[in-house]
Amino acid sequence: MTNSFLQVLIVLSIGIAAIVVLTARYHIHAFFALFIACFIVGLGVQMPGEMIIVSVKDGFGNIMKSLGFIIVLGTTLGVLLEYTGSTKVMAAFILKKVGERHAAFAMSITGFIVGLPIFCDSGYIVLSGLTNPIAKRTGVSAVIMSVSLATGLFSVHCLIPPHPGAAAAAGTIGVDVGKLMLAGILVAIPALIIGHLWAGYAGKKIKTVSHEAIATIETFKDQPSVIRSFLPVVVPIILIAVKSFLVIEKDIAGWWLSLFNFLGDPVIALSVGVMLAFNCKRNWKKEALGKLLSEGTEKAGGILVIIGAGGAFGAVLAATNIGGHFSAAASLSSMGILFPFLLTFMLKTAQGSSTVAIITAASVVQPLLHTLGLESDNGKLLCVLSMGAGSMMISHANDAYFWVIAKFSGLDMKTMLRVYSVATIFMGLITFLMVYLLSFILIP
Repeated sequence: MTNSFLQVLIVLSIGIAAIVVLTARYHIHAFFALFIACFIVGLGVQMPGEMIIVSVKDGFGNIMKSLGFIIVLGTTLGVLLEYTGSTKVMAAFILKKVGERHAAFAMSITGFIVGLPIFCDSGYIVLSGLTNPIAKRTGVSAVIMSVSLATGLFSVHCLIPPHPGAAAAAGTIGVDVGKLMLAGILVAIPALIIGHLWAGYAGKKIKTVSHEAIATIETFKDQPSVIRSFLPVVVPIILIAVKSFLVIEKDIAGWWLSLFNFLGDPVIALSVGVMLAFNCKRNWKKEALGKLLSEGTEKAGGILVIIGAGGAFGAVLAATNIGGHFSAAASLSSMGILFPFLLTFMLKTAQGSSTVAIITAASVVQPLLHTLGLESDNGKLLCVLSMGAGSMMISHANDAYFWVIAKFSGLDMKTMLRVYSVATIFMGLITFLMVYLLSFILIP
Protein backbone atom coordinates (compact mmCIF):
# COMPACT_ATOMS: atom_id res chain seq x y z
CA MET A 1 0.00 0.00 0.00
CA THR A 2 2.02 2.95 -1.31
CA ASN A 3 0.48 6.37 -1.72
CA SER A 4 1.83 9.77 -2.65
CA PHE A 5 1.72 12.63 -0.16
CA LEU A 6 -0.75 14.49 -2.38
CA GLN A 7 -3.12 11.51 -2.42
CA VAL A 8 -2.99 11.11 1.35
CA LEU A 9 -3.52 14.86 1.84
CA ILE A 10 -6.53 14.91 -0.50
CA VAL A 11 -8.10 11.87 1.14
CA LEU A 12 -7.51 13.29 4.62
CA SER A 13 -9.09 16.60 3.58
CA ILE A 14 -12.14 14.76 2.19
CA GLY A 15 -12.45 12.74 5.41
CA ILE A 16 -12.33 15.83 7.63
CA ALA A 17 -14.69 17.71 5.32
CA ALA A 18 -17.13 14.79 5.57
CA ILE A 19 -17.07 15.03 9.38
CA VAL A 20 -17.71 18.78 9.27
CA VAL A 21 -20.52 18.60 6.68
CA LEU A 22 -22.28 15.60 8.23
CA THR A 23 -22.27 17.02 11.77
CA ALA A 24 -22.78 20.73 11.03
CA ARG A 25 -25.05 20.74 7.96
CA TYR A 26 -26.94 17.46 8.18
CA HIS A 27 -26.83 17.08 11.98
CA ILE A 28 -25.62 13.50 11.75
CA HIS A 29 -24.49 12.10 15.10
CA ALA A 30 -20.73 12.50 15.50
CA PHE A 31 -20.27 8.73 15.96
CA PHE A 32 -21.58 7.97 12.49
CA ALA A 33 -19.72 10.91 10.93
CA LEU A 34 -16.42 9.66 12.36
CA PHE A 35 -17.24 6.06 11.47
CA ILE A 36 -17.96 7.03 7.85
CA ALA A 37 -14.76 9.07 7.73
CA CYS A 38 -12.78 5.96 8.73
CA PHE A 39 -13.87 4.20 5.54
CA ILE A 40 -13.51 7.31 3.37
CA VAL A 41 -9.87 7.64 4.39
CA GLY A 42 -9.13 3.90 4.41
CA LEU A 43 -10.63 3.19 1.02
CA GLY A 44 -9.19 6.41 -0.38
CA VAL A 45 -5.63 5.19 0.24
CA GLN A 46 -6.41 1.66 -1.05
CA MET A 47 -6.31 0.09 2.39
CA PRO A 48 -7.72 -3.48 2.32
CA GLY A 49 -11.17 -3.77 3.82
CA GLU A 50 -9.99 -6.25 6.45
CA MET A 51 -7.27 -3.84 7.54
CA ILE A 52 -9.77 -1.00 7.90
CA ILE A 53 -12.01 -3.14 10.11
CA VAL A 54 -9.10 -4.26 12.30
CA SER A 55 -7.86 -0.67 12.68
CA VAL A 56 -11.35 0.59 13.54
CA LYS A 57 -11.88 -2.10 16.18
CA ASP A 58 -8.43 -1.67 17.71
CA GLY A 59 -8.74 2.11 17.88
CA PHE A 60 -12.22 1.93 19.41
CA GLY A 61 -11.15 -0.70 21.94
CA ASN A 62 -8.01 1.15 23.04
CA ILE A 63 -9.99 4.29 23.82
CA MET A 64 -12.58 2.31 25.80
CA LYS A 65 -9.80 0.63 27.79
CA SER A 66 -8.16 3.90 28.79
CA LEU A 67 -11.17 6.19 29.25
CA GLY A 68 -14.34 4.13 29.68
CA PHE A 69 -14.46 4.13 33.49
CA ILE A 70 -13.35 7.77 33.74
CA ILE A 71 -16.17 9.01 31.50
CA VAL A 72 -18.86 6.92 33.22
CA LEU A 73 -17.77 7.91 36.73
CA GLY A 74 -17.32 11.57 35.84
CA THR A 75 -20.74 11.76 34.22
CA THR A 76 -22.40 10.00 37.15
CA LEU A 77 -20.73 12.38 39.60
CA GLY A 78 -22.13 15.33 37.68
CA VAL A 79 -25.65 13.88 37.69
CA LEU A 80 -25.53 13.30 41.45
CA LEU A 81 -24.29 16.82 42.19
CA GLU A 82 -27.09 18.29 40.09
CA TYR A 83 -29.79 16.18 41.76
CA THR A 84 -28.70 16.81 45.35
CA GLY A 85 -28.53 20.57 44.87
CA SER A 86 -24.81 20.65 45.65
CA THR A 87 -24.13 22.89 42.66
CA LYS A 88 -26.45 25.61 43.98
CA VAL A 89 -25.00 25.31 47.48
CA MET A 90 -21.53 25.87 46.06
CA ALA A 91 -22.76 28.86 44.05
CA ALA A 92 -24.39 30.46 47.11
CA PHE A 93 -21.26 29.92 49.21
CA ILE A 94 -18.96 31.45 46.59
CA LEU A 95 -21.28 34.46 46.17
CA LYS A 96 -21.29 35.01 49.93
CA LYS A 97 -17.50 34.87 50.16
CA VAL A 98 -16.78 36.98 47.10
CA GLY A 99 -19.51 39.47 47.90
CA GLU A 100 -22.44 40.83 45.92
CA ARG A 101 -20.22 43.62 44.66
CA HIS A 102 -18.29 40.98 42.68
CA ALA A 103 -21.30 38.83 41.89
CA ALA A 104 -20.35 38.30 38.25
CA PHE A 105 -16.91 37.02 39.20
CA ALA A 106 -18.59 34.74 41.75
CA MET A 107 -20.60 33.24 38.89
CA SER A 108 -17.38 32.71 36.90
CA ILE A 109 -15.75 30.91 39.81
CA THR A 110 -18.90 28.86 40.36
CA GLY A 111 -18.90 27.83 36.71
CA PHE A 112 -15.23 26.90 36.92
CA ILE A 113 -15.64 24.69 40.00
CA VAL A 114 -18.98 23.15 39.04
CA GLY A 115 -17.67 22.61 35.51
CA LEU A 116 -14.87 20.32 36.68
CA PRO A 117 -17.14 17.25 36.88
CA ILE A 118 -20.24 18.58 35.05
CA PHE A 119 -20.46 19.23 31.31
CA CYS A 120 -20.85 22.90 30.39
CA ASP A 121 -24.33 22.64 28.90
CA SER A 122 -25.74 20.72 31.89
CA GLY A 123 -23.98 23.03 34.33
CA TYR A 124 -25.39 26.11 32.64
CA ILE A 125 -28.94 24.76 32.63
CA VAL A 126 -28.69 23.96 36.35
CA LEU A 127 -27.13 27.27 37.39
CA SER A 128 -28.86 29.64 34.96
CA GLY A 129 -31.75 30.06 37.39
CA LEU A 130 -29.38 31.95 39.70
CA THR A 131 -28.24 34.62 37.25
CA ASN A 132 -31.39 36.76 36.99
CA PRO A 133 -32.25 36.87 40.73
CA ILE A 134 -28.64 37.79 41.55
CA ALA A 135 -28.58 40.35 38.73
CA LYS A 136 -31.74 42.00 40.10
CA ARG A 137 -30.41 42.02 43.66
CA THR A 138 -26.99 43.42 42.78
CA GLY A 139 -27.84 45.64 39.82
CA VAL A 140 -25.32 43.85 37.59
CA SER A 141 -26.39 43.39 33.96
CA ALA A 142 -27.91 39.98 33.25
CA VAL A 143 -25.66 39.79 30.18
CA ILE A 144 -22.56 40.05 32.35
CA MET A 145 -23.89 37.46 34.80
CA SER A 146 -24.87 34.99 32.08
CA VAL A 147 -21.67 35.22 30.04
CA SER A 148 -19.49 35.11 33.17
CA LEU A 149 -21.16 31.84 34.15
CA ALA A 150 -20.97 30.48 30.61
CA THR A 151 -17.27 31.23 30.17
CA GLY A 152 -16.41 29.85 33.60
CA LEU A 153 -17.98 26.53 32.65
CA PHE A 154 -16.49 26.56 29.16
CA SER A 155 -12.93 27.23 30.35
CA VAL A 156 -12.63 23.80 31.98
CA HIS A 157 -14.84 21.93 29.51
CA CYS A 158 -12.26 22.20 26.74
CA LEU A 159 -9.19 21.31 28.78
CA ILE A 160 -9.85 18.87 31.58
CA PRO A 161 -10.94 15.20 31.73
CA PRO A 162 -13.47 13.71 32.28
CA HIS A 163 -14.83 16.10 29.64
CA PRO A 164 -14.93 14.04 26.46
CA GLY A 165 -12.72 16.07 24.13
CA ALA A 166 -9.78 16.37 26.52
CA ALA A 167 -10.22 12.79 27.70
CA ALA A 168 -10.28 11.43 24.15
CA ALA A 169 -7.24 13.49 23.16
CA ALA A 170 -5.36 12.20 26.20
CA GLY A 171 -6.11 8.62 25.17
CA THR A 172 -5.18 9.18 21.53
CA ILE A 173 -1.99 11.16 22.16
CA GLY A 174 -0.95 9.11 25.19
CA VAL A 175 -1.03 11.64 28.05
CA ASP A 176 -1.35 10.85 31.75
CA VAL A 177 -4.91 11.87 32.65
CA GLY A 178 -3.98 13.01 36.16
CA LYS A 179 -1.27 15.37 34.96
CA LEU A 180 -3.56 16.69 32.23
CA MET A 181 -6.24 17.49 34.81
CA LEU A 182 -3.84 19.46 36.96
CA ALA A 183 -2.11 21.28 34.09
CA GLY A 184 -5.51 21.95 32.52
CA ILE A 185 -6.77 23.63 35.68
CA LEU A 186 -3.66 25.83 35.70
CA VAL A 187 -4.03 27.08 32.12
CA ALA A 188 -7.83 27.36 32.41
CA ILE A 189 -7.59 30.03 35.12
CA PRO A 190 -6.48 32.83 32.73
CA ALA A 191 -9.29 31.77 30.34
CA LEU A 192 -11.75 32.12 33.22
CA ILE A 193 -10.42 35.60 34.02
CA ILE A 194 -10.35 36.92 30.44
CA GLY A 195 -13.87 35.57 29.80
CA HIS A 196 -15.16 37.40 32.88
CA LEU A 197 -13.34 40.63 32.04
CA TRP A 198 -14.69 40.71 28.49
CA ALA A 199 -18.21 39.95 29.74
CA GLY A 200 -17.95 42.91 32.10
CA TYR A 201 -16.57 45.23 29.42
CA ALA A 202 -18.85 44.28 26.53
CA GLY A 203 -21.99 43.58 28.54
CA LYS A 204 -22.18 46.67 30.74
CA LYS A 205 -23.94 48.82 28.12
CA ILE A 206 -26.39 46.18 26.97
CA LYS A 207 -29.79 46.22 28.61
CA THR A 208 -31.84 43.03 28.57
CA VAL A 209 -35.41 42.14 29.34
CA SER A 210 -35.76 40.05 32.47
CA HIS A 211 -36.01 36.41 31.61
CA GLU A 212 -36.99 33.67 34.01
CA ALA A 213 -34.87 30.62 33.44
CA ILE A 214 -36.46 27.21 33.59
CA ALA A 215 -35.92 25.35 36.84
CA THR A 216 -34.40 21.98 36.16
CA ILE A 217 -33.82 20.37 39.54
CA GLU A 218 -35.84 20.07 42.68
CA THR A 219 -35.10 22.17 45.73
CA PHE A 220 -34.76 19.94 48.76
CA LYS A 221 -35.30 21.00 52.35
CA ASP A 222 -32.31 18.92 53.35
CA GLN A 223 -29.82 20.56 51.02
CA PRO A 224 -26.26 19.46 51.75
CA SER A 225 -23.87 21.55 53.81
CA VAL A 226 -21.14 23.54 52.09
CA ILE A 227 -18.46 21.04 53.10
CA ARG A 228 -20.44 18.06 51.86
CA SER A 229 -21.18 19.88 48.60
CA PHE A 230 -17.52 20.66 47.86
CA LEU A 231 -15.97 17.37 48.95
CA PRO A 232 -16.99 15.29 45.87
CA VAL A 233 -15.21 17.82 43.63
CA VAL A 234 -12.22 18.74 45.77
CA VAL A 235 -11.18 15.32 47.12
CA PRO A 236 -10.63 13.64 43.69
CA ILE A 237 -8.49 16.59 42.59
CA ILE A 238 -6.38 16.36 45.74
CA LEU A 239 -5.93 12.60 45.36
CA ILE A 240 -4.84 12.96 41.73
CA ALA A 241 -2.49 15.82 42.66
CA VAL A 242 -0.87 13.76 45.41
CA LYS A 243 -0.19 10.90 43.03
CA SER A 244 1.17 13.14 40.30
CA PHE A 245 3.48 15.32 42.36
CA LEU A 246 4.31 13.59 45.63
CA VAL A 247 7.86 12.32 45.33
CA ILE A 248 8.65 9.57 47.83
CA GLU A 249 11.51 7.08 47.84
CA LYS A 250 10.03 3.63 47.47
CA ASP A 251 12.39 2.01 49.94
CA ILE A 252 11.39 4.57 52.59
CA ALA A 253 7.71 5.09 51.83
CA GLY A 254 6.72 1.45 51.50
CA TRP A 255 3.00 0.90 51.47
CA TRP A 256 2.24 4.64 51.67
CA LEU A 257 3.44 5.14 48.12
CA SER A 258 1.32 2.22 46.91
CA LEU A 259 -1.70 3.69 48.70
CA PHE A 260 -1.26 7.11 47.11
CA ASN A 261 -0.71 5.57 43.69
CA PHE A 262 -3.92 3.56 44.10
CA LEU A 263 -6.11 6.39 45.42
CA GLY A 264 -4.66 8.89 42.96
CA ASP A 265 -5.59 6.87 39.88
CA PRO A 266 -8.33 8.94 38.16
CA VAL A 267 -10.71 5.96 38.15
CA ILE A 268 -10.37 5.45 41.92
CA ALA A 269 -10.35 9.19 42.66
CA LEU A 270 -13.59 9.71 40.74
CA SER A 271 -15.09 6.67 42.45
CA VAL A 272 -14.32 8.33 45.78
CA GLY A 273 -16.02 11.48 44.48
CA VAL A 274 -19.13 9.51 43.55
CA MET A 275 -19.28 7.91 47.00
CA LEU A 276 -18.91 11.33 48.64
CA ALA A 277 -21.74 12.65 46.44
CA PHE A 278 -24.07 10.08 48.01
CA ASN A 279 -23.43 11.87 51.31
CA CYS A 280 -24.91 15.08 49.88
CA LYS A 281 -28.44 13.88 50.50
CA ARG A 282 -30.05 12.01 53.33
CA ASN A 283 -32.80 9.43 53.00
CA TRP A 284 -32.06 8.19 49.51
CA LYS A 285 -34.96 6.40 47.86
CA LYS A 286 -34.14 3.23 45.98
CA GLU A 287 -36.09 4.34 42.91
CA ALA A 288 -34.37 7.74 42.73
CA LEU A 289 -30.93 6.24 43.20
CA GLY A 290 -31.45 3.67 40.48
CA LYS A 291 -32.80 6.30 38.10
CA LEU A 292 -29.84 8.64 38.68
CA LEU A 293 -27.25 5.91 38.18
CA SER A 294 -29.02 4.86 34.99
CA GLU A 295 -29.05 8.46 33.79
CA GLY A 296 -25.32 8.78 34.46
CA THR A 297 -24.44 5.64 32.52
CA GLU A 298 -26.80 6.53 29.66
CA LYS A 299 -25.23 9.98 29.30
CA ALA A 300 -21.79 8.41 29.39
CA GLY A 301 -22.77 5.93 26.70
CA GLY A 302 -23.49 8.71 24.22
CA ILE A 303 -20.12 10.27 24.94
CA LEU A 304 -18.19 7.01 24.83
CA VAL A 305 -19.38 6.07 21.36
CA ILE A 306 -18.18 9.44 20.04
CA ILE A 307 -14.71 9.27 21.58
CA GLY A 308 -14.47 5.60 20.62
CA ALA A 309 -15.20 6.49 17.00
CA GLY A 310 -12.57 9.21 17.31
CA GLY A 311 -10.08 6.58 18.43
CA ALA A 312 -11.05 4.43 15.46
CA PHE A 313 -10.52 7.34 13.06
CA GLY A 314 -7.11 7.95 14.61
CA ALA A 315 -6.13 4.30 14.19
CA VAL A 316 -7.05 4.39 10.50
CA LEU A 317 -5.01 7.57 10.02
CA ALA A 318 -2.05 5.98 11.77
CA ALA A 319 -2.29 2.97 9.44
CA THR A 320 -1.93 5.29 6.42
CA ASN A 321 1.49 6.43 7.70
CA ILE A 322 0.35 10.02 7.49
CA GLY A 323 3.12 11.07 9.86
CA GLY A 324 5.80 9.77 7.52
CA HIS A 325 4.23 11.55 4.55
CA PHE A 326 4.04 14.89 6.35
CA SER A 327 7.58 14.49 7.66
CA ALA A 328 8.92 13.97 4.15
CA ALA A 329 6.88 16.60 2.34
CA ALA A 330 6.27 19.41 4.82
CA SER A 331 8.33 21.31 7.36
CA LEU A 332 6.19 21.10 10.48
CA SER A 333 9.01 20.88 12.99
CA SER A 334 9.12 24.66 13.38
CA MET A 335 5.39 24.84 14.17
CA GLY A 336 5.41 22.71 17.33
CA ILE A 337 2.31 23.31 19.46
CA LEU A 338 1.02 25.93 17.01
CA PHE A 339 -0.05 23.27 14.48
CA PRO A 340 -2.47 21.35 16.79
CA PHE A 341 -3.85 24.67 18.03
CA LEU A 342 -4.59 26.00 14.53
CA LEU A 343 -6.00 22.68 13.30
CA THR A 344 -8.41 22.37 16.24
CA PHE A 345 -9.38 26.04 15.96
CA MET A 346 -10.35 25.61 12.29
CA LEU A 347 -12.32 22.44 13.00
CA LYS A 348 -14.15 24.00 15.94
CA THR A 349 -15.10 27.13 14.00
CA ALA A 350 -16.26 25.09 11.00
CA GLN A 351 -18.47 22.49 12.67
CA GLY A 352 -19.25 23.85 16.15
CA SER A 353 -18.49 21.00 18.52
CA SER A 354 -15.41 21.36 20.72
CA THR A 355 -15.51 17.61 21.37
CA VAL A 356 -15.56 16.61 17.69
CA ALA A 357 -12.89 19.23 16.88
CA ILE A 358 -10.38 18.01 19.45
CA ILE A 359 -11.05 14.31 18.77
CA THR A 360 -10.53 14.81 15.03
CA ALA A 361 -7.45 16.96 15.56
CA ALA A 362 -5.92 14.42 17.95
CA SER A 363 -6.33 11.72 15.33
CA VAL A 364 -4.49 13.84 12.75
CA VAL A 365 -1.76 15.06 15.10
CA GLN A 366 -0.87 11.76 16.79
CA PRO A 367 1.20 10.40 13.86
CA LEU A 368 2.92 13.80 13.57
CA LEU A 369 4.18 14.06 17.16
CA HIS A 370 7.77 13.20 16.21
CA THR A 371 7.75 15.65 13.29
CA LEU A 372 6.38 18.41 15.53
CA GLY A 373 8.97 17.69 18.21
CA LEU A 374 6.27 16.72 20.71
CA GLU A 375 7.01 13.02 21.19
CA SER A 376 8.17 13.39 24.82
CA ASP A 377 5.71 13.06 27.71
CA ASN A 378 5.76 16.81 28.33
CA GLY A 379 5.45 17.48 24.59
CA LYS A 380 2.34 15.32 24.40
CA LEU A 381 0.86 17.15 27.40
CA LEU A 382 1.46 20.52 25.74
CA CYS A 383 -0.02 19.19 22.51
CA VAL A 384 -3.32 18.23 24.17
CA LEU A 385 -3.49 21.56 26.01
CA SER A 386 -2.92 23.48 22.77
CA MET A 387 -5.73 21.51 21.12
CA GLY A 388 -7.94 22.36 24.09
CA ALA A 389 -7.17 26.04 23.53
CA GLY A 390 -8.03 25.71 19.84
CA SER A 391 -11.31 23.94 20.65
CA MET A 392 -12.52 27.02 22.56
CA MET A 393 -12.71 29.26 19.53
CA ILE A 394 -14.90 30.31 17.92
CA SER A 395 -18.21 29.38 19.57
CA HIS A 396 -21.03 30.77 17.45
CA ALA A 397 -24.35 29.76 15.88
CA ASN A 398 -23.27 26.22 14.94
CA ASP A 399 -22.38 25.36 18.56
CA ALA A 400 -25.09 23.68 20.67
CA TYR A 401 -23.74 25.31 23.85
CA PHE A 402 -24.19 28.72 22.21
CA TRP A 403 -27.93 28.06 21.95
CA VAL A 404 -28.17 26.63 25.47
CA ILE A 405 -26.81 29.93 26.80
CA ALA A 406 -29.09 31.99 24.55
CA LYS A 407 -32.20 29.99 25.50
CA PHE A 408 -31.71 29.90 29.25
CA SER A 409 -30.44 33.47 29.60
CA GLY A 410 -32.85 35.13 27.14
CA LEU A 411 -30.05 36.79 25.12
CA ASP A 412 -30.56 37.55 21.44
CA MET A 413 -28.23 36.48 18.63
CA LYS A 414 -26.54 39.88 18.28
CA THR A 415 -25.71 40.04 21.98
CA MET A 416 -24.46 36.47 22.04
CA LEU A 417 -22.11 37.08 19.11
CA ARG A 418 -20.89 40.39 20.47
CA VAL A 419 -20.26 39.23 24.02
CA TYR A 420 -20.01 35.45 24.28
CA SER A 421 -18.51 34.56 20.88
CA VAL A 422 -15.83 37.24 21.16
CA ALA A 423 -15.10 36.05 24.70
CA THR A 424 -14.31 32.57 23.36
CA ILE A 425 -11.74 34.08 20.96
CA PHE A 426 -9.92 35.78 23.81
CA MET A 427 -10.19 32.62 25.91
CA GLY A 428 -8.61 30.46 23.23
CA LEU A 429 -5.80 32.94 22.58
CA ILE A 430 -4.91 33.49 26.24
CA THR A 431 -4.98 29.74 26.88
CA PHE A 432 -2.62 29.10 23.99
CA LEU A 433 -0.34 31.85 25.29
CA MET A 434 -0.26 30.11 28.68
CA VAL A 435 0.57 26.78 27.00
CA TYR A 436 3.32 28.49 25.00
CA LEU A 437 4.83 29.97 28.18
CA LEU A 438 4.51 26.61 29.91
CA SER A 439 6.48 25.01 27.07
CA PHE A 440 9.60 26.94 28.12
CA ILE A 441 9.40 25.24 31.52
CA LEU A 442 8.50 21.73 30.38
CA ILE A 443 10.69 21.64 27.26
CA PRO A 444 13.81 23.73 28.06
